[in-house]
Amino acid sequence: MKLGFIGADHEVTGSCHYIEACGRHMLVDYGMEQGVNVYENVPLPVNAAEIDYVFLTHAHIDHSGLLPLLYAQGFRGSIFATRATAQLASIMLRDSAHIQLSEAEWRNRKAKRGKDIESYDPLYTMQDADGAIRCLVPCPYESIIEVCDGVRIRFTDIGHLLGSAAIEVWLSEEGTEKKLVFSGDVGNHKQPLIKDPQKIEEADYIIIESTYGDRLHKEMELDYVSELTAILKETFDKGGNVIIPSFAVGRTQELLYFLRTIKTERLVEGHEGFSVYVDSPLAVEATEIFNKNIEECFDEKALELVEKGINPISFPGLKLSITSEESRALNLDEEPKVIISASGMCEAGRIRHHLKHNLWRRECTILFVGYQAVGTLGRNICEGAKEVRLFGETVDVAATIKQLHGLSGHADKAGLTDWITGFKNTPRKVFVVHGDDSVCDAFAEYLHTEYSFDTYAPYSGAVYDLLNDRLIEAPTGVRISRKKRTASAIFDRLLAAGHRLLMVIKHNEGGANKDLARFADQINSLCDKWDR
Repeated sequence: MKLGFIGADHEVTGSCHYIEACGRHMLVDYGMEQGVNVYENVPLPVNAAEIDYVFLTHAHIDHSGLLPLLYAQGFRGSIFATRATAQLASIMLRDSAHIQLSEAEWRNRKAKRGKDIESYDPLYTMQDADGAIRCLVPCPYESIIEVCDGVRIRFTDIGHLLGSAAIEVWLSEEGTEKKLVFSGDVGNHKQPLIKDPQKIEEADYIIIESTYGDRLHKEMELDYVSELTAILKETFDKGGNVIIPSFAVGRTQELLYFLRTIKTERLVEGHEGFSVYVDSPLAVEATEIFNKNIEECFDEKALELVEKGINPISFPGLKLSITSEESRALNLDEEPKVIISASGMCEAGRIRHHLKHNLWRRECTILFVGYQAVGTLGRNICEGAKEVRLFGETVDVAATIKQLHGLSGHADKAGLTDWITGFKNTPRKVFVVHGDDSVCDAFAEYLHTEYSFDTYAPYSGAVYDLLNDRLIEAPTGVRISRKKRTASAIFDRLLAAGHRLLMVIKHNEGGANKDLARFADQINSLCDKWDR
């Protein structure tokens, strides 16, 4: 009976844990690493075909994104998840596969022009994503599920994302039973729509995330409706649009919740009939999934609205843009409006087109509602860039730039502490994972010093013997060299630029022949320079 640590150990993304018990091989999450990669992850201890089950905490790609790869490598077992997570994962994994295929297409176009460049295969295909989706087993919250002889699980709402869960795992072997609890990502309290994290009473071992284990969110009651109303009125009075870069799953639906209140209570004086456009196919699909899971996942306030016959995330004037033609038409309409579009950090997607058409207009507002990572276009705009490059053009930043602070899907240090101190018994061991290098160690030390928990912050490759309560493997972590990380980051920027180029080309289909011929000459000239 062993617990192994594969990913998101002294790192924030790529969550993956391995359980070997009862003659079975199991994973808890199998996520993709995103952003800066600090430590090398050990490979899975067995072949993908030998994995019997995966227990999925939630649908975010850093927890689910490698499931299609697992399928491509031979996995044919069952992936247990809550009903909402299974539904969200089905659209998010297909979207991820689309990204992998686009990257492969770009690389292979270059390979055809070079003699020494090997062809590139995508990390996985749409068929692999569909295969992984077929393995999903939707489960209700709070029901104990007999996975196989000696293995039982239960999903408990953890309040991070629609369908997110902490997973209780009971293992019975050689007359001994051990209970593990995997926190997944612990949600922030008082998020709109979804429930607060639910408590669990007992565990022998707790595996807890620590993303914000070193900080506290601002302790204030933020009136998002009033703040958003003021932004809308100021902008509409000037005749401008409010453009909101937003993540398709979670944050978009929270915004719709606030906007419904503003619309139904007619709070924007003089502009009561304003339109709201959700311009993201993924966000539209995700919103439909939110609507399918109202009874099981929504909090008391949202359910009160439902009981009155009110959809908390729908209202008159809400319009959904699906096709590219519908998206482009939004910028031909001069009526002041709200446009919510992906991606949240403005690195790709339709939002870049809306920025191109609205950033230079003094009457418009660009409203950021999520974290903007260093180096992203969104971060540059928030930090005061006077101009940006979009589709080969320099665009002045003349619009008003605003940020709606305080929205976070992750619990802070206080929230994490509140959840783990809700256990009635003292666990044998607490493993601290899913946090930046120093944060994992600091949060583990804090839990030990302040609450006398026996804590350990493992690195990838650590293995714990659950029957004998001892570490079998305790590696210190193999850092990826700065040179390797830098080279990888630069190449990732190049790939992102390639994706943008393809999007620009497709966007200009049917344009003026003279302009397109000049554009093609410019691209070929640049390629000639770098192919030497």
